[in-house]
This record gives sequence, C-alpha cells and structure tokens, in this order.
Amino acid sequence: MLNLERLRVLDALARHGSVSGAAEGLHVTTSAVSQQMAKLEREAGQRLLAKRGRGVRLTDAGRLLAEHAARILSQVELAQSDLEAQRGQVVGELRISAFPTAARGLFPGALGALREQHPQLRVRSQELEPEVAVSGVIRGDLDLAVVLDWYNKPMPMPEGLVKAAVLDDPADVAMSVDHPLAGREEVGLEEFADDEWITWGQGEFCHEWLMFTLRGKGVEPKVGHRAAETHTQLGLVAAGLGVCVAPLLGRDPMPEGVVAVSTVITSGAEPPPDV
Repeated sequence: MLNLERLRVLDALARHGSVSGAAEGLHVTTSAVSQQMAKLEREAGQRLLAKRGRGVRLTDAGRLLAEHAARILSQVELAQSDLEAQRGQVVGELRISAFPTAARGLFPGALGALREQHPQLRVRSQELEPEVAVSGVIRGDLDLAVVLDWYNKPMPMPEGLVKAAVLDDPADVAMSVDHPLAGREEVGLEEFADDEWITWGQGEFCHEWLMFTLRGKGVEPKVGHRAAETHTQLGLVAAGLGVCVAPLLGRDPMPEGVVAVSTVITSGAEPPPDV
C-alpha cells in the first residue's frame, strides 16, 4: 500500500526538481524528504531516485509514479472539498500570495474577515512579485496569486491558468510640492520627460511597464533610483530626487512636501492597472 504523505513528497520533488526545493515547499527538512523517499522506494519495490552530481533525479519509475501521485493528490483534495461543502464548512489549507502593495492594501482586511467567517480554514500568505507568484501557482505551491495586469501591457497568462479582475487601482504620479506640475489636477507621463524617475528593480513587471509606456509616448526614461517598496520611493521623492508612480492601493500617507497628481486617462495615456 502506497502512503499518501510519501506520494505528496514525491509530487513535491517532481515539481521542484530538488530535495531542498521539495523540503522548502513542504516546510520540512531535507532529511525528512530523504527519509520519506527511502520508505516510498521500499513500498514501491523500485528505485525512484538516482544520483545526479550533488543532487538527485527521478528514475523512469519515479517519473511514472509522480504522474500518478499528482492525479491522486488532486482527487483527494477534490474529495475533501466535496465532503466539506456537503456539511457546509470550509476547511483545509489555502496558500496565496500578492505583490507588496496588494499584500499591504488588501490582505489585512480580507484575511481577517476570512478567518472570522471560516475559522477552520488555514491560510498561508506571502509577498511575491507577479512573475514569481505565477510560477508558484503553476508548480502547485500556491492556490492563487494576486498580480498586476496593466491594460496596455497585460501579464502573459500560461496555459492552464485563469485570471479574474479584483479592482482597478488608480496610479498617480508623486512629485515634490514645488514641482512645476504639482498644482495640476491631471498630468500625462510624457510631461515628465526631463525628470528622473524613481522606479522598481530592473526586470520587475511594474518597472518594465513604466519603461514600455514612456517609450511608447516617445520619451526615453531617465531612471535615477530604484526601490522595491512604494513608501521608499515616496521617501526619495520627498528628498527631491525625482518622481515616481504612486498606486492608491496600500499607499501610506504622503510624506511632507510630496503631492500625488492623477494621470490623464485618454487615448494617449493608459488606464490604471487591473489587480
């Protein structure tokens, strides 16, 4: 008889490709993963792992059993959900992630309400950038992810995943109070052609969107500083070091000396991101 928990370990190994990755995904030690796999090999009567350099790989038998394990675990989860739905309770574990501003702006209220309404449901949440989060959903490490999806630069969605809109998040431009455009009700991003931008890290989805959007308006962006968190970016704006995009979601109060002005929503400018 094959042990269900050991099949879960095998499934994690197949998805992560390493003992350390499986251990991290299952929140156990690497030693525990190795021990469970040794027991599963005895139950299966075949070698499931083979040495590959300093790591391991699945044998043909291991890959075959891993495919069955994925289907078995999926069916078990479905059976548990159906049983709990029949008795009107929501139980089990929900693994979710969100990008930083959504984690700050949405998760405290939403997860607090979820705990109050469904106390038997265990929720594990974490901050992850959109690309990393989507990979986590594909691997099965996450059940869902809250990600950004700009209208003019949608996030590619891999086959097998679906997305649904949660809200539209207006994106203002934050600048110092003595900036020439600070008194305006609306601005266009191209009007900051001579300003230095304070943006996100190279390759991050929001940074790439900003570069794509400005270049689409004929402006080559001047990037002076990079910071992952919006409140850090706003602090740099307060120091007079440039301007930044300031989404409303999860936004802290504006630092002294900083104002936020709405971006123009016209055919030449893009609407706010979908979340």
